[in-house]
Amino acid sequence: MTAFEMWSHLGSVMAGLMFAWAMFKQYFPPHLRMQFEAYAHKTIGYVYPYIQIKFPEFAGERLERCEVFAAIQNYLTRSASAKAKRLKAESVKNSKSLVLSMDENEEVADEFEGVKLWWSSSMVVSQKPTFSWFPSAADDKRFYKLTFHRSHRDLIMGSYIEHVLEKGKAVAADNRQRKLFTNNPSSNWGGYKASKWSHVVFKHPSTFNTLAMEPSKKREIMNDLLKFQRGKEYYERIGKAWKRGYLLHGPPGTGKSTMIAAMANYLNYDVYDLELTTVKDNTELRKLLIDTSEKSIIVIEDIDCSLDLTGQRKTKKQEKEDDEEKADPVKKMAKGGEESKESKVTLSGLLNFIDGLWSACAGERIIVFTTNFVEKLDPALIRRGRMDKHIKMSYCCFESFKVLARNYLGVESHLLFTRVRQLLEETEMTPADVAENLMPKSDDENEDACLEGLIEALEKAKEDARKKLEEEKAAAVEAEATAARAMAEEEGKQTSSEGEQEKGSKGSAKEVKENGVVKENGVL
Repeated sequence: MTAFEMWSHLGSVMAGLMFAWAMFKQYFPPHLRMQFEAYAHKTIGYVYPYIQIKFPEFAGERLERCEVFAAIQNYLTRSASAKAKRLKAESVKNSKSLVLSMDENEEVADEFEGVKLWWSSSMVVSQKPTFSWFPSAADDKRFYKLTFHRSHRDLIMGSYIEHVLEKGKAVAADNRQRKLFTNNPSSNWGGYKASKWSHVVFKHPSTFNTLAMEPSKKREIMNDLLKFQRGKEYYERIGKAWKRGYLLHGPPGTGKSTMIAAMANYLNYDVYDLELTTVKDNTELRKLLIDTSEKSIIVIEDIDCSLDLTGQRKTKKQEKEDDEEKADPVKKMAKGGEESKESKVTLSGLLNFIDGLWSACAGERIIVFTTNFVEKLDPALIRRGRMDKHIKMSYCCFESFKVLARNYLGVESHLLFTRVRQLLEETEMTPADVAENLMPKSDDENEDACLEGLIEALEKAKEDARKKLEEEKAAAVEAEATAARAMAEEEGKQTSSEGEQEKGSKGSAKEVKENGVVKENGVL
């Protein structure tokens, strides 16, 4: 038999088998077909030494995307780009780089501790003729299949799969495009592809190198952040949720928002900007917390202005209004429409959000509060354990000025630095104001003009502060003089009143004597 005849015969056999299999699937009863396939797989298992594990893209009752599938996809990017012949490319990080993954029906080999195994990517296209306004994620079923020898079952199902998931998550963290989130009103949570958070790409350029702050304080914060990021095992050992709270407080313009951006860039974290006034109640607050991801910073800016979180009791006027509403149902119903729009998030709900049971639903998160007036906040809200590290963002010092001069003017030293240092020690100016004076206003301005403008602004601020202090002293002297005059007038009135009373008593005695009535020893 020639080679051509042999291939022709083999083609005929294969065509016959495929026809027989098609007829079998179409006319054989389904329950009998399932039993036949089960026995066939069992029979093949006796002679076939390999085990296969399938990892579908969507799983669960709600067909949510499986995190294991995504981790495997990220893990296989290196193997796929080096060994696979058919690849898919996806852009990440603002389209500046590409991530390659295996195309469907492609296979690559992997090796772990001397054991060889194979990964394959497959997709089953749905044959159901369906019509829907919204595409279903489960119509086309994608999955990865892992094949290995059964003698290595324990190794693969134990340490290898853990290795794949860990490496896959690390690759995802390196390749992900960081985002800035803000919470949506609960009225927009329903509907197709609705989300509790909306986002944009996070592109803030601030880093710790460009942050105007004392170098020692900056290093302290960076070391604290780095220790937190590497502290998974430590937090597990001490039995504490893997999170950390930061309280940034100080006057306006001292760089609190810039600090948050620098922290996010340093750790490569997403940022969730939580607007408390749009959250209706504590239940919605918990739902928003659950919907945040790991490796993120949850920010509540100007928390003293967001809600009444001082922990103080109601005033007598507010208690009186509440009593009137309880006594008058009509007034309560009329005011109900306005109250429904106000947030009912309480201090207790926010405390549970920070470090209650719900705070441990996801790991590696930082919670940041900012405020201009830390004394207005309830002590329970900012105690250690909730806000673990308190960072005071103060006025610009000379070290901060040098960072700003390097950023805005590109100079490390200058003859005018001595005068600037002297003025910064004598007056208070925020880094934002210093930066504004250092920024060239035209192409004709050089570093000399900018530094001279800053010196002029500092001297003016110093003079304004001196005048303000004098005015305050004059006002205090005037207030003391006014108080002294008021006290003297009060004493004069009191002396005059006593004199009139004494004069009145003498007049009464004289009238009694003139009438010839004298009281002696109690006898008239």
